[in-house]
Amino acid sequence: MPSAINAAVAQQTAAGSVPSATVSTTAEGTGGGTGGIYSAIISRNQPIIKVKEKTYEELHRKCLEKNILYEDPDFPPNESSLFYSQKIPIKFEWKRPREICENPRFIIGGANRTDICQGELGDCWFLAAIACLTLNKKLLCRVIPHDQSFIQNYAGIFHFQFWRYGDWVDVIIDDCLPTYNNQLVFTKSSQRNEFWSALLEKAYAKLHGSYEALKGGNTTEAMEDFTGGVTEFYEIKDAPKDIYKIMKHAIARGSLMASSIDDNLGFSYGSAPRSDIGEMIARMVKNLENAQMSHPTVDYQGTDERPAWTIVPMQYETRMSCGLVKGHAYSVTAVEETTFKGEKIRLVRLRNPWGQVEWNGPWSDKSEEWNFINEAEKVRLQHKIAEDGEFWISFEDFMRHFTKLEICNLTPDTLEADKLQTWTVSVNEGRWVRGCSAGGCRNYPDTFWTNPQYRLKLLEEDDDPEDEEVICSFLVALMQKNRRKERKLGANLYTIGFAIYEVPALDFMHGTKHHLQKDFFLYNASKARSKTYINMREISERFRLPPSEYVVIPSTYEPHQEGEFILRVFSEKRSLSEEVENMIEADRPSKKKKGKPIIFVSDRANSNKELTTDEDAGKDGDKTLRDEKKVSAVTGKAGELAKAREENEEEKQFRNIFQQIAGDDMEINAEELRNVLNNVVKKHKDLKTEGFELESCRSMIALMDTDGSGKINFDEFQHLWDKIKSWQKIFKRYDTDHSGTINSYEMRNAVKDAGFRLNNQLYDIITMRYADKNMNIDFDSFICCFVRLDAMFRAFHAFDKDGDGIIKLNVLE
Repeated sequence: MPSAINAAVAQQTAAGSVPSATVSTTAEGTGGGTGGIYSAIISRNQPIIKVKEKTYEELHRKCLEKNILYEDPDFPPNESSLFYSQKIPIKFEWKRPREICENPRFIIGGANRTDICQGELGDCWFLAAIACLTLNKKLLCRVIPHDQSFIQNYAGIFHFQFWRYGDWVDVIIDDCLPTYNNQLVFTKSSQRNEFWSALLEKAYAKLHGSYEALKGGNTTEAMEDFTGGVTEFYEIKDAPKDIYKIMKHAIARGSLMASSIDDNLGFSYGSAPRSDIGEMIARMVKNLENAQMSHPTVDYQGTDERPAWTIVPMQYETRMSCGLVKGHAYSVTAVEETTFKGEKIRLVRLRNPWGQVEWNGPWSDKSEEWNFINEAEKVRLQHKIAEDGEFWISFEDFMRHFTKLEICNLTPDTLEADKLQTWTVSVNEGRWVRGCSAGGCRNYPDTFWTNPQYRLKLLEEDDDPEDEEVICSFLVALMQKNRRKERKLGANLYTIGFAIYEVPALDFMHGTKHHLQKDFFLYNASKARSKTYINMREISERFRLPPSEYVVIPSTYEPHQEGEFILRVFSEKRSLSEEVENMIEADRPSKKKKGKPIIFVSDRANSNKELTTDEDAGKDGDKTLRDEKKVSAVTGKAGELAKAREENEEEKQFRNIFQQIAGDDMEINAEELRNVLNNVVKKHKDLKTEGFELESCRSMIALMDTDGSGKINFDEFQHLWDKIKSWQKIFKRYDTDHSGTINSYEMRNAVKDAGFRLNNQLYDIITMRYADKNMNIDFDSFICCFVRLDAMFRAFHAFDKDGDGIIKLNVLE
C-alpha cells in the first residue's frame, strides 16, 4: 500500500499496486551542450506573462518623467511585507541603498557566488540556489536583467524574472530594504555597496507574499523558479553507485546542484551566522522577555498577540566540530578530479551561503593536502585561502557527512546522456477539489478513482541500438502550487505522489477520454508509481515502459486535501499527455408513443427555429406543437389525461393532493409545490429527508414553468414527479448507509446513471454548490441539482437546431 514519508526521512519504499481550466501545452527542446541546453526551458517560456497593471518599462519611464522614486503599492515598506505570524521586539527601518551607503551599485565586477551572504532570515536554501545560478551566466541574465543601475536612469525601481508553473513572470519592486542600525537585516553582499542579491531576495519575497514566507525550504524549489527545470532528489545513503558520474554530468550540462545535512526537520532552515545585528536582536529579545516576567500585564497594542522570535534564527549549536552545519543548505559549485601522491582523488567544491564557516578537514582551504598540489593545478581548481564560505572536500567525506543531494536539470537528459537528445515536454495544470476530485492515494479505493486523470500515449520507442527492449523513456514531475505563498493562511506542503496504469488495447476505455471508473483500479495493478509519497513541492521519477496508452493519477496521500498542481511529462520520443475530460452531453429520450410533450420556457427557440416534437400516435392523432402555448389543458381536460395513462393508487393519491392544493385553476406556485412534494415524500418511510426547501421549489418552478407565470400545472408537475421518482432510485442506490445522504464523490456515478456526462469543472461546481461541510449531499439538494441539469440540457438541445453542439444566443434568450 502507498506510504507517506516526511521529507526529512524520505526513502525509497515500495507502494502496493493496489477546477479551474486545464492547460496542456507541448514543446520540444534540445538537451545538453552550449546553445541547446536552454531551449526546452527558456525558449518554451519566452513570453513574460502580463503584470497586473503596467510593465517595468512603463513604470520606469513614468517615474523618470515625473522625477520621482518608485514606491511599490503591492509590497509596501512595513511589517506586512516582513512577517505574517508574529511581531518582533524591534523596529526595522526601510531605506533605499543611497541612504545606506555612498556610491551604491547594482552589480560590481559581475554577479558571482561570493556576493551572497545570509542575513537574519532562515532562507539559506534560497541563497544556495542563487550561488548555483551565478555559475550559469545565461540563466543568471534571464533572472536578473543586467540593464539596471543606481547611476544611469535611476528611479528606485528594479525587476527580476522567475519561472512560475509554466510561465515566466516579471516581479517589479522598489529598492527600499529593511535595515537596523543602518545595516541590511537580510541578505547582503560581501561588498557593502553592492545590492543585487538583496534586491533579488526582496523580489522573491514579494512573489511569495512576505519575507517570512521564505523561512525554510528545499533548494530545488528556488532552482526550479530560476530555470523552469525539473528536479531530482537523492538520499545520499541510498544514492546509485555512479552518483559521482551523475554529479559530473550535472555540472557539465549546466544543472544547478545543492546538498545538505539532515537535522530531522525536513527543511533546510539554516541557522543564521553570528552577526552584530543578530547579537543586538538577541539582547533585545532577552531584555524584553525579562520585562515580560517582571510586568506580565504589559499591553501589546490592545491585541491578544504576543511576539515570537523564531523569524530570526538564533541557534548556533548545529555547527559540528568539522565546521559543517546541520540543517543547512550548501551550493555544489564544482566536481573535479586531481592527482594526489600518484593517485586520482575525487573532489567536490561547496559553498556556505553564510559567506563564512567552512569545512576544516582534509582538502579544506589550509589543509596540508594542498602542499602536494602544484601551482598550475591550484589555479585550475581555483584554490584560495579565504574565509568566504567556499571550500573543497573529498568525495568520500562528502558522502560520509552529507545526507541529501538536490539537482535541478535544465532538461531530463542532463544527467544520463552522453550525447544531445530531443525531449518532448507536456505540461498539464489541474487541481484537487475536496469532495469531488481530492481522492487520496490507493489506500482509499472508494475515492482514489475520482482524482484527476491524465492519459499518456507513448507512441514511439527509444532510439538506443544497445537496448534490445522495446521501451519508451520518460520522466514524470508532479508539483503542487502556491503552498508557500498561502502559508499565512495556514497552508503547508501536502504529501503527494502519483501512480501510472496501463489502459489495455482491448479495454473499451482505450482510445477514449472517459474518466476511468472505480472498478478499473480495483482489478488492475499500477505499472509504475512514485517511489514514495512525500511532503515536498515537487516529486519526480524516471520510468521505462513499453509503447502503449497509460493513465497518470496524481494525488495527495490523504483524501479531501484541496490544492492546485502542475504535472509535467518529459519523454525522449513523441508522446501525448492530456487530461481525461468527458464530453458534456446527456442521453436524448428515445422516440416512442407518449402523451403530449412538455415544452419549457427555455425551449422557446422554437419561435425562430421551429422546434418539433414526436407526434402522438394515439387515437385522436394530436397535431405537432409549434407554438409557445401550454400543451396540457388547464381545465376541462382531466378526463382526457385520465384516459392517456393508467393510474395506479399512488397516482390517484398524488392527483387528489394536487387538486386540493391547486384549486380550480389546477396550477401551483413554489410554496404549494413544496407542500405537494413533502406530502408525497412523507409516504416513503425508507427515504430519510426533512423535506424540500422553499428555495429548491422556487428553482423547480423556474425551470419547469412553460410560460413564465411562476406556476406549473398538473401535467408539468406529473412530468417533474416522474423524473424525481427515477432520480430517487439512483439516490437510494448510492445511499448505502441509509443516512438520507450520499457522499459527494459518488455524484460522478449518480450523474452518469441519470444519463448525463459532465466534465471535471462541472463536477467541481456541483460539489461546491450542493455538498455540506462533511461532503455529503442530501435528497433535497440531489433532486434540485438534477432538475437544473435536466432543464439546462433540454434548453440547450432546443436551441441547437442543427445538432452541432454550438448555439448562439441573443440578450433575451
